[in-house]
Amino acid sequence: MTAAKFKNFPNQIEALGIDLVTTQSKAIVAKGVEMEFKSQKRCFQILKGIDLAIPKGNIQLLMGPSGSGKTTLLSILAGLMTPTRGKVSLLGEDITSMSRQKLAKFRQQNIGFIFQNFNLFPALTASENIEVALNIQGINRKAAKDQVQVLLEQVGLENQSEQKPSDLSGGQKQRVAIARALAGSPQLIMADEPTAALDSKSGHSVIQLLRSLAKEQGCTVLMVTHDPRIIDVADSVTYLEDGTLKE
Repeated sequence: MTAAKFKNFPNQIEALGIDLVTTQSKAIVAKGVEMEFKSQKRCFQILKGIDLAIPKGNIQLLMGPSGSGKTTLLSILAGLMTPTRGKVSLLGEDITSMSRQKLAKFRQQNIGFIFQNFNLFPALTASENIEVALNIQGINRKAAKDQVQVLLEQVGLENQSEQKPSDLSGGQKQRVAIARALAGSPQLIMADEPTAALDSKSGHSVIQLLRSLAKEQGCTVLMVTHDPRIIDVADSVTYLEDGTLKE
């Protein structure tokens, strides 16, 4: 590329509608995201032109009433659903243009998930639930076991490593889920109503723990919640109502 061409490069990028600064400095960027569902002859628009940019390393809450589209938006931002219109970039990569195979690999390498109902394997112990996530990532048995021990210590469950989910409290189950989400050091954590099944004290405790561990590892966390008790752990809060973002 000649000097003259290089000089005009930013203008060429801008002409394509690409904001390099935003894409590179933000962990999650959504532009013009819309989602429609069709039922028989009717069309329901769940999301309406969502623009969102989340800085790297931030703990971001996405709040709003039931049925506002929070989980749908989280699923799109996590690459689990494809929007009807718009684009999503994660860690500078446009995931809406990725093939299904490439996207699955991207999620596996870069995203940890936490769910409201924990989604632990009931027949596996706490350590095995975490180890299986590492095995899926291709981490060998010895390295996986070593990392599991470290993760269990970080979430304060080193003495419950051989217990199955049925032997753990709700807060302990969510701590296992947090450890599993952090397995392999992902850059992004996507959490869907992680305190919904917990009492106030346990819920706040596990979210504070998640914030602490995420900050230590430099993770960006996007958390869908309707729980106002955990607002204080967030760096920023966005409200979704009737498919649009509100200040």
